Amino acid sequence: MNEAVRDIYQDLKVKYQKSAINKRELAQELGCSVSIINYYIAKGINLPNYKKLAGNGNGGKVLFPLQEVALFLVQTIKVA
Repeated sequence: MNEAVRDIYQDLKVKYQKSAINKRELAQELGCSVSIINYYIAKGINLPNYKKLAGNGNGGKVLFPLQEVALFLVQTIKVA
């Protein structure tokens, strides 16, 4: 894990106090809506790797490990 990924991971870990975040929290980190996250999941579009847990109804809960979110943010954030 490089330094930038490690720094973002540590920030997320302190902020959320857990090892994975849900769709609402990811949407907040990416600055978009949960609807966009759902659309991206359905279409398989550019999101961090996630774990889909079995559940009732609409396919269960989706969790995004903080390490994957940190890596995604480092790879996608453009610095001017």
